[in-house]
Amino acid sequence: MVTRTVDLRSDTVTKPTEAMRAAMATAEVDDDVLGYDPTVFRLETEMAKIMGKEAALFVPSGTMGNLISVLTHCDVRGSEVILGDNCHIFIYENGGISTIGGVHPRTVKNNSDGTMDLDLIEAAIRDPRGEIVYPTTRLICLENTHANSGGKCLSAEYTDQVGELAKKHDLKLHIDGARIFNSSVALGVPVDRLVRAADSVSVCLSKGIGAPIGSIIVGSKSFIAKARRLRKTLGGGMRQVGVIAAAALVALQENVGKLESDHKKARLLADGLNEMKGLRVDPVETNIVSITI
Repeated sequence: MVTRTVDLRSDTVTKPTEAMRAAMATAEVDDDVLGYDPTVFRLETEMAKIMGKEAALFVPSGTMGNLISVLTHCDVRGSEVILGDNCHIFIYENGGISTIGGVHPRTVKNNSDGTMDLDLIEAAIRDPRGEIVYPTTRLICLENTHANSGGKCLSAEYTDQVGELAKKHDLKLHIDGARIFNSSVALGVPVDRLVRAADSVSVCLSKGIGAPIGSIIVGSKSFIAKARRLRKTLGGGMRQVGVIAAAALVALQENVGKLESDHKKARLLADGLNEMKGLRVDPVETNIVSITI
């Protein structure tokens, strides 16, 4: 008897499709550290366009993408970033913003839907008059979808409100958009609209859309220029990386449209599990199914 294993540990355990492998084998490449790899350039140009930002930068991982983004905005040691107490940057990225960047995290309680209350965000902003003793608040971070809240989507309207709050206090807004395409599909809102208020966004290519490696950072041209230098500092500059970028281009073209099907399958699984005694499944919005036993 033939058995088939369905691996649901994570959306990071995908395998490259035949189309991806073919694109990788025939990719046109050059030295990306020097800025000449044409396939990477195509990917960065396409992602900047999709996200509605001026420029983009390919990086090896989402963790590096978030680290570079935070350090680019908080380029003075002792800066402070406001972020959720249950967010990926704070919990799952080795404390890199502190250990490498000297950036101090100030957490605000994440609600069950992944948001943070606006009044709590504003209350966490340091009073500049106390700079003799306080860190200097420079950045707010959001996560969309919010993984630890079960893949919940942050609305464009909520993100706009946080963006307005950031502007009011002369702060920057970064979105950890590892699964931003899932949010866009679930909400029926174009991805560029979801991140319009953000100064920078990191987008993972190796999660829901199934590329084997890599993430993209998007932002202004000046932001990406600074980020490119930090990428090199952190060891993220790679040479003929068009071999990898080629698979990501296929993922963008072929797999974003399949996310709705992923979400339907996740809800189907959740509904079935909820009928089993001793299991409780949280409401499913995207592709994450959280089960309490």
